[in-house]
Amino acid sequence: MSFIDIGCGDGFFAVPAARIVCENGKVYGLDIYDEAVHMLKERAKAEGLENLASKVGAAEETVFCEHCADIVFFANVLHDFDDAAKVLTNARKMVRSTGRVVDLDWKKEPMKIGPPVQIRFSSEQAANLIEAAGFLVEAVKESGPYHYLIIARPEPEVG
Repeated sequence: MSFIDIGCGDGFFAVPAARIVCENGKVYGLDIYDEAVHMLKERAKAEGLENLASKVGAAEETVFCEHCADIVFFANVLHDFDDAAKVLTNARKMVRSTGRVVDLDWKKEPMKIGPPVQIRFSSEQAANLIEAAGFLVEAVKESGPYHYLIIARPEPEVG
């Protein structure tokens, strides 16, 4: 299995994913912040996770591989990209025909934690962006008091 964590930070999700996919799987982590990627690399090294590759870069400009990912994952970051539509188009290039895109993000509601509510995407906004990039939304669910979860599969390619 291969898992791509876009906006991975220091590996909150990428490190457990690397444990789950085991040595035959692959996890790719991407973040724009050098310090976060450095911390991720240190965590992976400390745990002996040789199946985790990471790099510093902009998601709008990064495609790790063509049709290689079982899961392309976004956690609390879709609203942070300069061009979320481009990032999702890149995700469409990376995900296998049988794969999934997963977006775990902040609800667009006032709360004492998280980013300012005005920059957040509602689950409807996020689902529309995901669909516009060539995905079919399979599920939109609540994920605790602060988050929603969207799971989508790629639309079949025509031609």
